[in-house]
Amino acid sequence: MPNTTIEAALARCVEARAIPVIRTGTARAAETVVGWLKEAGLTIFEITMTVPDAPALIRSLASDPELLVGAGTVPDRAAGEACLQAGARFLVTPWVAPELAEPCREAGAALMLGAITPTEVRAARAAGADVVKVFPASSVGGPGHVKALRSVFPGVRFCPTGGVDPSNMQDYLDAGAAFVGMGGALVDEKRINAGDKAAIQAVAHRLLGRAVA
Repeated sequence: MPNTTIEAALARCVEARAIPVIRTGTARAAETVVGWLKEAGLTIFEITMTVPDAPALIRSLASDPELLVGAGTVPDRAAGEACLQAGARFLVTPWVAPELAEPCREAGAALMLGAITPTEVRAARAAGADVVKVFPASSVGGPGHVKALRSVFPGVRFCPTGGVDPSNMQDYLDAGAAFVGMGGALVDEKRINAGDKAAIQAVAHRLLGRAVA
């Protein structure tokens, strides 16, 4: 029987169409860009474990009832449990990590595991993945690769990440992606460090389909 908490979180992701993947060299930069993106209208964020002290940032962001916050690049079960305790509503890895399934189920959190080949997609699903993350999407065939996977796995929710930006996002969705992950195009650390909020928010507005003045 589907977990309603998990399904509600995934429904939000599908409606949003894209999840910003926050990968920065400092927690301060991550916190800054999340604030800018929230101001632009985005409310779902994947905080990667490569961000220094990521669980603390997840805890801070998860206290905001408007936000749906998850953890990405989760290296092991201990890190996953720390993120879940901090309030993460989903865990993401670019590989198959069966050890994350149990803590996710116990916490009512969604699990997104990475795969590229049909064999890996089957392994991810067998490991308990609610969503299969296709990474790196652009370098393995882009939307065409997602379309091919969907033809074999019509019931699987795919989230391509890696090389996805506002200009090609719709191509991935049309190919059958449930939603996409968007990192570098949306979270440009040079622009963050330069304080260029307008440039970051312009990308967010394109993602949301809004005209930029």
